[in-house]
Amino acid sequence: MTDPLLTVHNIETYIGQFHILEGVSFEVPEGEIVALLGRNGAGKTTTLKSILGLTAPRTGDVVFDGMNLRGMQPFDIAATGIGYVPENRAIFGALSVEENLRLAERSKGELERKSDLIFGLFPDLERLIGLPGTALSGGQQQMLAVARALVPDNRLLLIDEPSEGLAPVLIEQMMEAIKQLSSDTTVLLVEQNFIVASRLAARYVIIEEGASVASGDMADLVNDEETIRKYLGAA
Repeated sequence: MTDPLLTVHNIETYIGQFHILEGVSFEVPEGEIVALLGRNGAGKTTTLKSILGLTAPRTGDVVFDGMNLRGMQPFDIAATGIGYVPENRAIFGALSVEENLRLAERSKGELERKSDLIFGLFPDLERLIGLPGTALSGGQQQMLAVARALVPDNRLLLIDEPSEGLAPVLIEQMMEAIKQLSSDTTVLLVEQNFIVASRLAARYVIIEEGASVASGDMADLVNDEETIRKYLGAA
C-alpha cells in the first residue's frame, strides 16, 4: 500500500445533540479508490462531511497530504484540493450545464483546461452544454455533479452514492467514468450497492453505528460472506 493521502484518526462528530460518529479511523492511499461501506444510517455521509468540515468533528484528526484539517473552514479545506459530490447532487437547476461547471472554477480558465477530461468522461454534457440543469435526466445530473468536482485541480474526490437512482446502463457509464478519473485523482466513495463498490474499489472501510469496524483489501471482502452478512446485510 502506498503512503496515505488522507488519514482519518478517531473522529467523533455530533449533529446537534446526537453523537453520530463515535470513533472513525482509516487511511486512503494516494491513487486508489476506497469504498466506505455500511448500512443506511451508519454514518458514511457524515464521515464525508466531517472530512470536508461541513459537520466538523469535535475530537480526532483529519490529515490531508500532511496537513491537519481540524478547525479549518469548509471553503479552506476544499481549497487544499478536496472535491465533494454530494448524495443529492446539488446542481443549480436554473443554470446551464456550462454555468454549473464555471461556478466550480477556483481560477479563471480551469474549465477550458479540464474540458477534454470532463467531456471525454461525460460526452452528454458537451452536447447539453447550454441546457439548464432542470432539463437533464437524473443520470445526466449525476454526471454534472461529478464533472463539477473535476473542474478544479482536486487530488481527492469524496463521492457520495453515485449509482443511487440510476438505471443499470447509466450505472455502468458512471462506474467507467470513475475508473478513468481515478487514474489521476484519489477517490473516497460511499456506495450502498455492494456490487458497484466491489468492482470499483481496491480497498474498503466498514462503518457500523458510527464507528469504523473493519477495513482491508476489497478482494478479501468479496469472499468473506460472514463479514458481508454481519455488517452489510447481504451475502
